[in-house]
Amino acid sequence: MKTLMTLLTGAALAGTLATAQANEIVVGGKNFTEQQILASMTSQYLDGLGYDVEKRSGMGSAVLRQAQENGQIDLYWEYTGTSLINYNDVTERLSPEDTYTRVKELDAEKGLVWLAPSDANNTYALAMREDDAQERGIKTLSDLAQAVNDDEGLTFALNAEFYAREDGWRPLQQAYDFRVGRGDVKRMDSGLVYQALRDSQVDVGLVFATDGRIPAFNFQVLEDDQNYFPAYALTPVVREETLAANPKLEGQMGKLSSLLDDDTMSSLNAQVDVEKETIERVAEGFLKEHDLL
Repeated sequence: MKTLMTLLTGAALAGTLATAQANEIVVGGKNFTEQQILASMTSQYLDGLGYDVEKRSGMGSAVLRQAQENGQIDLYWEYTGTSLINYNDVTERLSPEDTYTRVKELDAEKGLVWLAPSDANNTYALAMREDDAQERGIKTLSDLAQAVNDDEGLTFALNAEFYAREDGWRPLQQAYDFRVGRGDVKRMDSGLVYQALRDSQVDVGLVFATDGRIPAFNFQVLEDDQNYFPAYALTPVVREETLAANPKLEGQMGKLSSLLDDDTMSSLNAQVDVEKETIERVAEGFLKEHDLL
């Protein structure tokens, strides 16, 4: 009898340990505001659901991806365009839907599962001051191209990387059939672009679509009506082994993903970058607002 009880106790203990092991999730994040918010939000959310969570944020993009492929990171939020271009070397221009499908297929071969994408697309964009754009009647990049070709004297601020990229400034002008003189383009750090545009030092600036300074500074993002810029849909990506051990993760992360869009991420980013709230408090507030914590 004692031997039987010992075996049963041992089996129960082993089952408990196996369950605990299955519920351990390492959440990663990159080293900029949006990613740090998402890492904190995901960690708090999963912790509230009973997972044993470890958060490792503030990592470089390539390092984070490699850590996930190596099994050191279980889950983090990635951008479809980043995986397509940077990790899978696909330069073909694809629709947002096809981009997601392609990276889902390619990364599945590496043991990574792309879950339901959010409606947040942190892609490159060109923006103007809202009142100026409305006064000029510019809503789309085609409108902008027409204004340039009509010689309205618009000036631009771009970061140096985008100016020089093979898929950056030069081919953008070719795609929309306009040409800006070199003297009308100012190259500067990304952060300075927002200030220059806000302070009317330039008329048009290169921005990232979910940056919190866009609503804070009353910028209008111009519609990319020819779909020049790749889609960068914000999506949770999880290791296949982790998902197999924790199958409820798919639905749980899908619930969180469904709440995120461009305006939401811009607002959350602004709370940190403009209003100087802490990342943890912003993440916690969002979860409580949506009854996820």
